[in-house]
Amino acid sequence: MTFKIEFSDRALDNLLGLRKRDQQIIVDAIETQLTHEPGKPTRNRKPMEDNQLAPWELRVSKFRAFYDIDPDASTVVIIAVGHKAHNKLFIGGEEIEL
Repeated sequence: MTFKIEFSDRALDNLLGLRKRDQQIIVDAIETQLTHEPGKPTRNRKPMEDNQLAPWELRVSKFRAFYDIDPDASTVVIIAVGHKAHNKLFIGGEEIEL
């Protein structure tokens, strides 16, 4: 089964705040990693516990894409995109507590 990828307005804004090269790296990783079996944990994909932001996280080097899966519609919705600096996560320039 192939999943369709959708970006929330917030995720698009987050992406546009990054450098073009970083945007391309993230989008390529999302398309590669999340079109097939997005709900299967891997080294770079993991379910988030007790997280207000999203139920899943995709790691792309220092970047993070947070997403939800709608299995009935075969859709993955990217909720937010940020980057990690040490133990801190920044989304849209703001530090986020997970």
